Amino acid sequence: MRWWDIEPVLVLEHDLFPEDAWSRGMFWSDLAHARGPDANRRYVVAEEIADKEAEDGEARIVGYAGLSAIDGTGDVLTIGAARDHWGTGLGARLLTALLQAATAFECHEVLLEVRVDNTRAQRLYERFGFEPIGFRKGYYQPGNVDALVMRLTTAATPGPTSAATPGAPSGTTPGPTPGTHGTQGTHTHG
Repeated sequence: MRWWDIEPVLVLEHDLFPEDAWSRGMFWSDLAHARGPDANRRYVVAEEIADKEAEDGEARIVGYAGLSAIDGTGDVLTIGAARDHWGTGLGARLLTALLQAATAFECHEVLLEVRVDNTRAQRLYERFGFEPIGFRKGYYQPGNVDALVMRLTTAATPGPTSAATPGAPSGTTPGPTPGTHGTQGTHTHG
């Protein structure tokens, strides 16, 4: 993800997380930590090309994801996928990209928070080997929804345990299952 991706990502963000969407400033701040020798963030976007045959086929961002890495611990900050891409495996491909980044950052574990009422995302994370380790009461505001905290020990190669995952998302560039936020909690849609 680069700075020019923020506006289209915000459109998805507000659609997926209307109550607790990240602000433009939050994305700018995180992207500032995604480049250079001291980078400790990795953000990716997934794009869909409207007309693959045309030279000027417009690309539409259909997914995004972000990870922070500090002192050997990764934190899935955000994952979001456009509603018309739910159930296509895009969330799994985005999560795979984040786990590959965690490996590159030499993380020994990856944490995330997910809404307790988001069972679809929880199932995705479980397929990748994440295990529940606790709760954060009232973590998602203003709705006062609890978060389930999950952890993955990264000794194994990232990927779902029950089925093969296609490669990294098309159009990804180094730089948060659809819809996850760590600073405000990981939320996932898709």
